[in-house]
Amino acid sequence: MGGKLKALFAQTDMTVGKPWKQIVIFTIPMLIGNIAQQLYNTVDSIVVGKYVGDNALAAVGSASPILNLLLVLFIGISMGTSIMVSQFFGAKDRESLSKTIGSTITLTAVSSLIIMVLGSVTIRPLLKMLNTPASIIDWCTSYLLILIVGIMGVAYYNMFCGILRGLGDSLSALVYLLVATVINIVLDLWFVAGLQMGVAGVALATVIAQMVSAVLCFFKLKRMTDVFDLKFKYLKPDMDNIMTILRLGLPSGITQAIFSMAMVVVQSLTNSFGEMVIAANVIIMRVDGFAMMPNFSFGTAMTTYSGQNVGAREFDRVHKGAKQGTIIAAGTSAAITGLILIFGKYLMGIFTNTSELVTLSANMMKILAVGYIAMAVTQSLSGVMRGAGDTMTPMWISIVTTVFIRVPLAYGIAHFTKTPELPGGRYECIWVSLLISWVLGAVLTVVFYRIGKWKNKGLE
Repeated sequence: MGGKLKALFAQTDMTVGKPWKQIVIFTIPMLIGNIAQQLYNTVDSIVVGKYVGDNALAAVGSASPILNLLLVLFIGISMGTSIMVSQFFGAKDRESLSKTIGSTITLTAVSSLIIMVLGSVTIRPLLKMLNTPASIIDWCTSYLLILIVGIMGVAYYNMFCGILRGLGDSLSALVYLLVATVINIVLDLWFVAGLQMGVAGVALATVIAQMVSAVLCFFKLKRMTDVFDLKFKYLKPDMDNIMTILRLGLPSGITQAIFSMAMVVVQSLTNSFGEMVIAANVIIMRVDGFAMMPNFSFGTAMTTYSGQNVGAREFDRVHKGAKQGTIIAAGTSAAITGLILIFGKYLMGIFTNTSELVTLSANMMKILAVGYIAMAVTQSLSGVMRGAGDTMTPMWISIVTTVFIRVPLAYGIAHFTKTPELPGGRYECIWVSLLISWVLGAVLTVVFYRIGKWKNKGLE
């Protein structure tokens, strides 16, 4: 019994066994973990919406695009590390694996300090630049400041999880995250409902919970001496490894940065429609976070699967897994789309008692529903390309669909639908533009996957 339990929490070699089975087994714990991660933000929204009010809910939502923008460097480091770890693990290269993990730990510490300093001085000017309503700007500022000061916990959790994923261990991160999620929920209720700390209490609860999960992940990695060495000598920065991590990871970080900047620009448009539309957008994005989790989970699983098999030079196996994984991901998203269309209104009612806000949110969510199937294709095939070391192609596709399609469409639709009754245009532009960008992104991803230049990008 003890041996079987230990095996569940061990690293997984995805270069053997049935591709679809390995992908699904790896994805399930990660999907549950991603759902738990999303609970951080969702519980924040539910607690402030129910105990503080709709304006506090709008404040938390308005702060999210800026927070995501500040986290892009860590996303890049985590992705670059995960790709390198998966390929070195697939190639059974213990020394390179140890150097990569050690360099990443040091790089994350330096990056955290930089973000803490830059973030603290730029938060309020950014909020003002985005025309954040005066009624919520103070709440937004305090919420973001606490999260930025505690950024190291978030950074190390994401980085350690990237390493565990690269090694094929998605179950350990799940267990640690579930522990942290429970802590977050308990502290949310205590700080906000009990101590009346408002949005600051929500931010503090999130920081503490993320730090706990980071510490638990670290001790797990420290015990994995059969796979790599976590010694002091490997913490010394290896510039070759750091440059490779950045080369592989920064396109993903830049992609997220561009996406976040586009969200910030669109947030400015959203803010122009007033607090009701801002609050509706917050609710939709929270439900969207859950709806998108399978897509992100399959995408990450495909990155690990592709990385390990490219490292082992098993390209036929990569193609087979890509096809099977994408079909499963698309089927999962189709089921979720159906649930959203049927139960959307009930989901929105969890966040607010305002019936007008529930109806508005549910109607707008229906616009996005079909787009999740398109995103399943995009995330799965992009994951394959990233795992092979081609992080540039997914980046360019994201830039085109976000910067040149989503943002101009949102503002264009708003402009051309202006009437005396709707001086700012129709607020549906926010979600229609997003749907169109998702569908076009899926088409472009399929085209570039078939072209196949990603096959030549593996680590030497």
